[in-house]
Amino acid sequence: MDDRKSILAEFIQKTWNDGDVSAVPDFLARRYTIHSDPGDPWEGQTLDIPGFQDRLVKSRAAAPDQRFECVDMIAEGDRIAMTWRWSGTHLGDLPGLPASGAPIRMTGITVYYFQGNRLCGHWQNADRLSVYQQILAAGQGA
Repeated sequence: MDDRKSILAEFIQKTWNDGDVSAVPDFLARRYTIHSDPGDPWEGQTLDIPGFQDRLVKSRAAAPDQRFECVDMIAEGDRIAMTWRWSGTHLGDLPGLPASGAPIRMTGITVYYFQGNRLCGHWQNADRLSVYQQILAAGQGA
């Protein structure tokens, strides 16, 4: 289990924090399923590696300086649950919300699924509502 925790930590750092699209094939199985992730345009889809790379680029565009901080990881069987804190700066447009330059934060939990030592999907719950509230407040000068 500790190997998978290390793999997951490295995946988060290289792909989501550093934005290294070329690192995706090092971590993912051939198919990656987003089982549940409300608010994610890819919710319910199964992606191949190029599809996941496209998702990574598009997901990071609104906050290219984003950082995930792992709070805790709990491993059970072929799954790892990770609680996290996320932060970034709203530098790119989101649907209906032009870039504001506002610092934004949220928290969440993601259960990652593994096939061997490769990530093959996730189930996620994130506080996206607070992100929109922070952006709207910044637009109002709050």
